[in-house]
Amino acid sequence: MAKQTWKPGNMIYPLPAVMVSTADKEGNSNILTIAWTGTVCTNPPMAYISVRPERYSYHMIKESGEFVINLTTKKLSHATDYCGVRSGRDVDKWKECRLTKGSASSLEYAPVIEEAPVNIECKVKSVQELGSHHMFLAEVTAVQVDESYMDDKGKFDLNSTGLIAYSHGEYLDLGKKLGTFGYSVRKKHLLRKQKTAGSQKANTKNAGGKKTDAKNAVSRKAAGKKRTTARRKADR
Repeated sequence: MAKQTWKPGNMIYPLPAVMVSTADKEGNSNILTIAWTGTVCTNPPMAYISVRPERYSYHMIKESGEFVINLTTKKLSHATDYCGVRSGRDVDKWKECRLTKGSASSLEYAPVIEEAPVNIECKVKSVQELGSHHMFLAEVTAVQVDESYMDDKGKFDLNSTGLIAYSHGEYLDLGKKLGTFGYSVRKKHLLRKQKTAGSQKANTKNAGGKKTDAKNAVSRKAAGKKRTTARRKADR
C-alpha cells in the first residue's frame, strides 16, 4: 500500500460536531459550532473545547466561565452548520435557527439549547493559550437529557437520537452499529461457551444412546429366555 507524507496537521476524525451555548454576565448569549471537543477525565467528569480568540463567543466564555456542550442530530444539522459559519456579531443565531433557550440546572449565565437531546453543563477550570486555539478545560457540573429517548426500562437510548459527526469538512450520520463495547472478547468467549455446550449435549446424547442400547440388550436377553423356556415345555 503506497503512502504519502503530508505536513503536520489535525487529521483525527471523525469528531462530534457540537453547538456550544454561552453568555456573558450582561445576559448576551450566543451559539458557536465546534468540533475540537472531547472528554478528558471521568472522575471528576471533565471536558474541553478549543476556541479561536477572535470568535464572538470567546469573550463570553472567558468572562462568565461557563458554557454548555449541546449534542447535535440530523434534525439539527442545518443549525449546526449555520452556527459555525455565521457570527453572533451580525445575526441572532437563536432566532435565525429557531432554537430555544433553556435554563441550565447548575450554571448562572450560559443557557442550554432545548432542541438538543443532551446538554452538558460546564464550568471552566483553566484556559490554556495553545496558539491558534485556546483550550477551555472544564468540569461537567450537570447533564440534561431529553426524556422522550428513555426506553421502557428507564435507560437513555442516546444512539436513537440521530447523532451526527464531523469528518474532514463533512457532516455525517453515525450509520450502522458494528458491535458493542467489549464484543471482540465477548464473541470468543461465547463461541467457546457454545462449543462447550454443544460437546456436553453430544455427550448427553451419546450417554442416552448407550443407556438405550443397554436396555435393548436386556430386553433381547429376556425375550431369548422366554423362547428357550417355551421350547422346553413343547419338548415335554
